[in-house]
Order: sequence, then structure tokens, then C-alpha cells
Amino acid sequence: MADPHHAPSGLTHLDPEGRVRMVDVGDKAVTTRTATAEGVFRTRPDVVTMVAGDALGKADVLATARLAGIGAAKKTSELIPLCHQIPLNSVKVHFDLDEAAGEIVVRATAKTTGRTGVEMEALTAVSVAGLTLHDMVKAVDPLATMDGVRLAAKSGGKRGDWTREGHGGIADDDEGARSNSGPAALDVGRTGVVVVSSTAAARGDRPDTTGPAIEDWLRARGFSPVEVHVVADADVATAVTEQVRRSPAVLLTTGGTGVAPDDRTPEATAPHLTLELPGVAEAMRARGLAATPTAAMSRGLAGFAGRTLVANLPGSTGGVRDGLAVLDELLEHLLDVHAHGGGH
Repeated sequence: MADPHHAPSGLTHLDPEGRVRMVDVGDKAVTTRTATAEGVFRTRPDVVTMVAGDALGKADVLATARLAGIGAAKKTSELIPLCHQIPLNSVKVHFDLDEAAGEIVVRATAKTTGRTGVEMEALTAVSVAGLTLHDMVKAVDPLATMDGVRLAAKSGGKRGDWTREGHGGIADDDEGARSNSGPAALDVGRTGVVVVSSTAAARGDRPDTTGPAIEDWLRARGFSPVEVHVVADADVATAVTEQVRRSPAVLLTTGGTGVAPDDRTPEATAPHLTLELPGVAEAMRARGLAATPTAAMSRGLAGFAGRTLVANLPGSTGGVRDGLAVLDELLEHLLDVHAHGGGH
């Protein structure tokens, strides 16, 4: 992120009359310049396992994505109109696979010796490598996403080194550093998401009362922000997948846990659980059984999807109340032990 005390006076790609221009870099010093960009490809844990084992029935997935990223960096000036053509000393594309989280971190470092920087080449390499990953896995996961593509670091040029963590200096080149828009995923603090599976509520045929009740419960325990998403029963799998990929601290669902044909919340949840917590699910059912025998029909699951604690609550007000009562006694301990280990 650019230092606000050293912000440029205007957009370098506009002349004093506001017309688009290509920046003249002829007077800049020839120095060795590098830039590193990064992004996160989000899919399912099983898909990352397939990529790691090259089990997708295509060519080597990572090798293909790496070559695509390198090739794209070499063509950056053809893709982005005002970028200079520059000789690249090297382009390196690296992948860090996190099978538990269902993520592949893509990083690219570009290097040149010249008068302008290589930020856009690094960003283009990450973007196209991520798109290639999407192309390679779309047959098994069309919901995969490439998030948070951003500049991570640069060096060389008049203003020297810059890193996202340090927020020091600004890029002095025509492809200058952008402000930090942050990752597409939710912040890694106490964030909460509620998914309500109810076709009637999604259509507006009846008001949703369970979502707001869970939201209030989470906020009272210090979770913020908390989002509530009301979806039709047929859309719950898509909704759960999308929210798991954003990695909130807690994801609670309500509805769709019974035995009706459109009750599919457990099926939507199961593929994402990297650590199941059957005891928590059984405790919630047992709590409900104390009030009504029909609580035994709930098929709700609980567990961790990467760093996210996920629990399926029934769709009734009483079922939500019973489920939250169980979580009230376990929530902090579960989050702390899973994140840090020990202490139990």
C-alpha cells in the first residue's frame, strides 16, 4: 500500500490535460528490479489432493499452470495497453498447496534490468496461472475461485524496496503499486457467517427468524462482522461452498437437516469437513431430544473446514436454541484448541 505521506500527485498514465499516455521512462536509471505478486486459488480439499497427485486425468496441473504464468508475464505489454515492453531476466511461479483448507497459494516473481518495474508482469503471471488452474479443475469443481491477486513486494528503482507488510514507500514506475484492497476472504479474526436453508424464506413467503437469532448470538460473543445468507434448499450446497472458501471463524447453518427430500444441508457440508466433530453433533441432538422426540431425525453435522468451525443447526426456533446452548459451552475451547493446540 502506498505511503499516504508520499502519495503521487496524480495518475501517471494521464497527461496534464487528462489524456491517456504512455509514461516516458527514458530518463530513469537502469537498475535491477524485481516484483512478487500473489493470489489464492480456492477449491475443495479433495481437489487440491487430486492436483497434488496429478489425478485429474490431464497433463501435470501445476506444470501447466506454471508455464502459462511464465508465458503470460512475457506477453504483459500485449495484454495491458500502457505497459512498456521490457526484457525479463527471469519469471518464477511457485505454488503452495494447503489440502486441509482447499487452497493453492500462487506466487510469481519477475526480474528485469531496466528503466521500469515488473509489477504488472508478476501480477499477470499470478492471474493467468490461477486461470489455468481453474481451467484444469473446472470439470470437478466449477465453483473454484481465484482471489486476492495483489502485489506483495518490489525492489529496485528510485524508491528502493517496498513490501505489503511494511507498507513502506511507493512504486515509482508506470505500473505503480496499487492500494491494499485486502484479500477477498474474510479477515482472519472472529468473523461469522450464517446460512439459512429455507425455500419459503428465500422466496419471501415467510420471515426468517432463525438467521437473526444466530446472528445476535454470535455478535453477543464478540464475532464481527457477521453475515446472514438466506437461500433456497436447492441452493444450499452452493452457498456452503462459497462461504467455506471465505474462511470465516464460524459458519453456522440452520435448516435442511431433516429427512425430507429437499433437506440437503448435511450433504452440502460433509465434503468440506477436514476434521469431523461427531460428539458435538450428537450433543446437539441429545439436547433437542430432552424437549421433543423428533430431534432424533436431525442429521446435522459439526466439524472444522480448514480453520472454520462449521455446525448444522435444525431449522426450528427451538432446535436453534438447543444447538446454540451446546455450542455456548464448547465454542471458545474448540476454536482455541484447534488454532493453537494443547491446553485441553
